[in-house]
Amino acid sequence: MKKVLAIVLAAVLCFALVACGGNGGSEEKKGMSESPIAEVALNVDYEVPADFKIGFICLHDENSTYDLNFLNAVDKIQEALKLTDEQVIVKVNIPEGDECVVAAKDLVAEGCKIIFANSFGHESFMIKAAKQFPEVEFCHATGTMAHTEGLDNFHNAFASIYEGRYLAGVAAGLKLNEMIKEGKFTAEEAKIGYVGAYTYAEVISGYTSFYLGAKSVCPTVTMDVQFTGSWYDATEEKNAAEALIARDCKLISQHADSMGAPGACEAAGIPNVSYNGSTYDSCFGTFIVSSAINWAPYYNYIIGQYVKGEKIADDWCGGIAEGSVVLTGINQDVAAEGTVEAIQKAVEDLKSGAVKVFDTKTFTKDGKAVESYLADVDTDAAFTPDTEVIADGYFHESEYRSAPCFDLRIDGITLLNEKF
Repeated sequence: MKKVLAIVLAAVLCFALVACGGNGGSEEKKGMSESPIAEVALNVDYEVPADFKIGFICLHDENSTYDLNFLNAVDKIQEALKLTDEQVIVKVNIPEGDECVVAAKDLVAEGCKIIFANSFGHESFMIKAAKQFPEVEFCHATGTMAHTEGLDNFHNAFASIYEGRYLAGVAAGLKLNEMIKEGKFTAEEAKIGYVGAYTYAEVISGYTSFYLGAKSVCPTVTMDVQFTGSWYDATEEKNAAEALIARDCKLISQHADSMGAPGACEAAGIPNVSYNGSTYDSCFGTFIVSSAINWAPYYNYIIGQYVKGEKIADDWCGGIAEGSVVLTGINQDVAAEGTVEAIQKAVEDLKSGAVKVFDTKTFTKDGKAVESYLADVDTDAAFTPDTEVIADGYFHESEYRSAPCFDLRIDGITLLNEKF
């Protein structure tokens, strides 16, 4: 679970790829910049008892970029709180089924006071465990049901990652502009591709915010989306990226957890905006930037609340200010000139409220402005719309619950298939 696994993983999965793109040739490499988002230090204002234990349930292991992101955050919080290995228990490769309940029971038996699960499909099983063990706090990433379940010991969390994807989209749009200026294609041919897992609000929110970030600097951009029907399938993600490249997409991004898409981009020399971590070490010829959620601030929050005897929020959503939304550095050998400065400006605009990611002036649906929208916030089996989420000229994402609920299909984005 060491952070070096990120480098090892990238090297193993992309070892056969040929570096291409960037400045190439014998030109001196500029390498990675610092992240355009300043790091936010964890505020630890409590002392953890010696008998405290916390357990983590992960869908996959460090071979998944998604799970590795959570595992790296575990390392961060363990170091920050000086927790021993006996106080931090991690279970990996736990499916979205009754195996999750079994894993939770094992963690309770080992003395864990808080149990955290990281996958959307774990939620109903975490709720089942929470009902069985009311003295233990159960926390769940990406879920939607905590605010309607009414359990004192079950909680959801997410981050405003749509802001991170918007910022990454700015980098993508600037790269398109650079390639247009260089005569590689016309402004009307500025099409990007996106590899998505499922046709869920979380994925829709992510690809739409990425597209709107690109559109904010490259107004003619369009986007094709190819879904895989899996959070982690290296072959399907590679195939999806190759299909998008065959459709003449000039740049690829993804909401998928393997190195399949970045690897396909590196092999083809197509610029790539990654997710959940840098792929620079193996895909340095095409990697531009990656956005991610830093889960360490949430771990710090829930442990602090437990130690202080205070309630953990039903829904918690961290943003840039909390250090929950992060970007890698910018690969200056691939990114367009001025990308770092442009993203830094966009960060300040997001912080001040001068820019709203889902500003309704920036998109249309079926050729019309969207002035009102009922979203499915209080999730039911039929996904019934129940909450007005547009006010003051923008869609209020992650404000009525932590998990995304933006599922509008806006103009400029073409879904090539759908996977639920």
